[in-house]
Amino acid sequence: MTTSVEPSRSFARLGVTPALVNVLDSQGITRPFPIQALTIADALAGKDVCGKAKTGSGKTLAFGLPLLQRVAAGGGDGRPRALVLVPTRELASQVAAVLAPLADAVGQRLVACYGGTGMDTQTSALRAGTDVVVATPGRLIDLRQRGVADLSAIEVVVLDEADRMCDMGFLPQIEWLLRHVEGAHQTMLFSATLDGDVDRLVRYELKDPVRHEVRSATAMVTAMDHRFLLVHQLDKVKVAGQIARHAARTIVFCRTKRGADRLTRELRAEGLDARAIHGDLRQDVRERALRRFSTGALPVLVATDVAARGLDVEDIDVVIHYDPPDDHKGYLHRSGRTARAGRGGLVVTLVLWNQQLEVERIQRRLGMQAPMVEMFSNDPRLSDLRGWVPETASVA
Repeated sequence: MTTSVEPSRSFARLGVTPALVNVLDSQGITRPFPIQALTIADALAGKDVCGKAKTGSGKTLAFGLPLLQRVAAGGGDGRPRALVLVPTRELASQVAAVLAPLADAVGQRLVACYGGTGMDTQTSALRAGTDVVVATPGRLIDLRQRGVADLSAIEVVVLDEADRMCDMGFLPQIEWLLRHVEGAHQTMLFSATLDGDVDRLVRYELKDPVRHEVRSATAMVTAMDHRFLLVHQLDKVKVAGQIARHAARTIVFCRTKRGADRLTRELRAEGLDARAIHGDLRQDVRERALRRFSTGALPVLVATDVAARGLDVEDIDVVIHYDPPDDHKGYLHRSGRTARAGRGGLVVTLVLWNQQLEVERIQRRLGMQAPMVEMFSNDPRLSDLRGWVPETASVA
């Protein structure tokens, strides 16, 4: 693996065309993030790329800029020439939003295909012709089987958040779709981890890939401030509310959809503007909540793990594990919503008396030594948990 260094080259020096650089400049994006500095030149050269980096590290532009530039260099006949597979509806929408103005700048058409929205609109867009498809595996298979999504002209394939797609059980769907990409093509895979099913994808779907790694799990952990609070069941909602009340933007994780709905109602009863996102909600409701949260109009988002996979929102101040995650990977995934792009962030885990052992196991797997401190909702330390550093807290 190639480890990252602080990027010194501009997008132009990496080989990005002026039309795309101008769009980036207009958005205030002038210096590449490490994953972009490492991978763009290789991707522009047509090499298969395997990138290891967490969500929020700039992966969308790392694959999006080369993809659009390479597709724009040839002529299209209306069939898609580039395919980006992502795990969730939210991420499909976010990736499409990032790439759309760049696609316009180089005369490319882009369609996002994902469930929870009208099939007719996506079908019409594909039949009208497109150059780039951003899709979730299930919806794309549905469109392919209806004879609408033609994969025969695909030249570039991107597997984004590959570990999340595998965790969600999409490996068979991914492999099915790739079998229907008929011609020679470039493949780029980006993932926070490269073991298990992701390693299988790398070995069987990528050809002699160049490999780049930005940061390790330990670096992810040390970029954040971690607090573990022992709370009482009857006081737990109020503790979460006090933490969120002193932050501009907070995401709270629950294990179940029902739990997320209940907590949202309870936080609203505490006077906080909170909304939930999970799989049982209509897609337009989820997108509206996420859009308000992304713009800062909604201060508290309550999410289940599945709904938040791949969630890419900048400047999240606090992540609260209202229900502790199942394992250390879950802790990293959830916690990675904050401390992005070199910024700091606060991660708070609320621990009931019967959850201490499982949380201690998670800490050991992450090499952490952080005390669990009993705290009630009237504790003044809740107003500034980053400023309060419990004794003996460290990362091994």
